[in-house]
Amino acid sequence: MAQRDATHDPARRSWVASANAPGADFPIQNLPLGVFSAGLAGPRCGVAIGDQILDLRAAVEADLVMNPVVKEASLAGLMAQGRAASAALRAEVSALLSEGATPRPDVLVPMSRARMHLPTTVRNFSDFMASYDHCARLGVRRDPKNPLPQAFRQLPVAYHSRASSVRVSGEAVTRPHGQWQRQDGSMAFGPTEAMDYELEMAVWIAGDNAIGEPVPMSRAPDRIFGYGLLNDWSVRDVQRWEMPPLGPFLGKSVSTSVSAWIVTAEALAPFEVAAPVQDPPCLPYLDSAWNRSNGALSVRMTAAILTPRMRAAGEAPFILTDTQFAGMYWTAATMVAHHATNGCNLLAGDLLGSGTVSGPEETARACLAEIGLTGPVTLPNGETRKWIQDGDEIVFRARAEAPGAVPIGFGECRGVLNPAIAWPA
Repeated sequence: MAQRDATHDPARRSWVASANAPGADFPIQNLPLGVFSAGLAGPRCGVAIGDQILDLRAAVEADLVMNPVVKEASLAGLMAQGRAASAALRAEVSALLSEGATPRPDVLVPMSRARMHLPTTVRNFSDFMASYDHCARLGVRRDPKNPLPQAFRQLPVAYHSRASSVRVSGEAVTRPHGQWQRQDGSMAFGPTEAMDYELEMAVWIAGDNAIGEPVPMSRAPDRIFGYGLLNDWSVRDVQRWEMPPLGPFLGKSVSTSVSAWIVTAEALAPFEVAAPVQDPPCLPYLDSAWNRSNGALSVRMTAAILTPRMRAAGEAPFILTDTQFAGMYWTAATMVAHHATNGCNLLAGDLLGSGTVSGPEETARACLAEIGLTGPVTLPNGETRKWIQDGDEIVFRARAEAPGAVPIGFGECRGVLNPAIAWPA
């Protein structure tokens, strides 16, 4: 479990001037990890600091960082070493970049020159459904008297999604073809008419457990490497038709976008808050004193849309969702513990999605399926949207905030929806 230490000191500043700017996503108290390339050099691990990237391969070769595993082109090796290794790296990098240390601009790369990659090859991807408000709002349409799935208050519900279609922020998404049933009962096949976003938190796994070996709540927090943003692109017309009785399939596997930077669990220690009270109380295997007092995270999350017309006019993205991750009914630790209850071997680099991070407020509806329950949304320029249209860009951002702590950001998770390709002859 993460502990507060000198790396969280709100008085600490960096010799990288941009890291000290008010409102910066990546102050020295953050130090998120990612994989980037620049120029002719291939992908390598890096740390975001202000508007720069600390090249970890160069830092190791200059004897500034000791762990050789970060010279690799993926965070997989560091994830496999577990939380102790990421905590040690954080301490080294914080000391290296702190004001008072000898500046080493030779190991920095401007973000403007970098191309970001997936932090690691996603080995498995499981998507949860942990928001009471999301489930209740959409469940009312199915059964007004019993809107929640039967097991929702007893365990964090999830399904296994498609790892191979996870892509990094900035990569475009292509509108898929699919089959669905129209309101008049006739069948349709073609480009989907109901593309949606789902604002979620990504949870990246550290370390391994052997197959057959559960992960108790006492160890679950230490299996969380870090967090990012996740857009679970959803094909609503296809999803509604195919879900009964086996759950999501082609309505979800088209694409999942994740932010390029992983905010480590260590960085988020100052933003831990008490988990929501569960009614009825969960079974003991999903309970711990730490989870009740520290299991949730105070992270404000937003989703915005930028239409082609807005882009041409130079307008800023319009915020559709403004929500809080701390209100999720199930915490990340309970997701990890329940996932491994049956002895499922969670692997380093596995990805968990939190499920749609919707809250009780009208502004906290975290997908268009919820927003559209009261009708299409009208944008400031007069355009309306019930679903995402071709050329629309969806932009997620998030910021962790707490009294006495320097706020830290998650960067962006964005993607443009491209038109469907022509169906092959």
